[in-house]
Amino acid sequence: MSRILVIGGGAIGLLTARELAEAGAQVTLIERGETGRESSWAGGGILSPLYPWRYAESLTALANWSQARYSDLCRELQAASGVDPECLPSGLLILDPEERTAALGWAQAHAMRLEQLQPTALAELEPALGHTADGALWLPEIGQVRNPRFARALRRAVEARVLVREHEGVTELLITAGRIQGVRTHQGILEADRVVVCAGAWTAKLLAQLGDPPAVEPVRGQMMVFLIQPGEIRHIVLYRDRYIIPRRDGHVLIGSTLEYTGFDKATTAEAKEQLYRAAGALFPLLRHSPIEHHWAGLRPGSPNGIPYIGAHPQVEGLFFNAGHFRNGVITGPASARLVADLMLARSPILDPSPYGLHASR
Repeated sequence: MSRILVIGGGAIGLLTARELAEAGAQVTLIERGETGRESSWAGGGILSPLYPWRYAESLTALANWSQARYSDLCRELQAASGVDPECLPSGLLILDPEERTAALGWAQAHAMRLEQLQPTALAELEPALGHTADGALWLPEIGQVRNPRFARALRRAVEARVLVREHEGVTELLITAGRIQGVRTHQGILEADRVVVCAGAWTAKLLAQLGDPPAVEPVRGQMMVFLIQPGEIRHIVLYRDRYIIPRRDGHVLIGSTLEYTGFDKATTAEAKEQLYRAAGALFPLLRHSPIEHHWAGLRPGSPNGIPYIGAHPQVEGLFFNAGHFRNGVITGPASARLVADLMLARSPILDPSPYGLHASR
């Protein structure tokens, strides 16, 4: 049994710990706060990158691998945890007409189902939509998970095989003669044969002691949730970088801002007003619906949204799986499998070179 330490208890860290434990490794996961309470809790849970044709092939490869496995993953997590992650095949409507050419080319290249809807068909599919659109792009196979439930299901599912230590921040990586030995925390020293950093927006801070850390920085995103009657809004809708996500119980999310404000997670009245106006413009019924909550989270921003996955080039036994920006949930299963493959010297599911520390992004 190998001793592996996973730093970070968000979706990426939990998925990574799960992959390693399933392979028979002895795994400890350490989290500075509570598992699943940062970016993993704050996001929307759309099982696709927004406007996927805007991204590099390396990001698409991670997303496609994960999409093919999400239904089975959520069934396994629910069976193991008793928590339903609410993996729903909502479908995705994109209303931006200027995206059509790029979208159609991307769908053909990747054999993805994409349809062009005329206004009449769009009105039948989403009758509450108030936006006057000249039709829409329709991706019927895109689904969603409910982030907090997904993270909770992951946590409960791994507890039987992974030692989880919460409220324990790492203060130092312990390295001797170019090899990782473990970490120092506020509570003492944890020894390990291998360490994988899955610390989200805090990754660069943690790796700064080595010099030349990955270019991961916090990017604040603010969101709101309304409560309506279930079924009044039926599908995920995307327009001008704002998205609406209807949950099964009538909660409807609107997101999200992109703000480079460091580690500040405060919400702002300006963003709340912007999100409220965007939601009401798409679905007028939301103008008369109660706002249940307005919150902010910190995404782990990275150049072009391509995560860092692999071995540290200078420290033997040190790995990273971080910097997933807006796509941690959709790329998480593939990222976890890939880094586990590399850590356990298995044949990797994907070419790891695009995700290296010094790879071109």
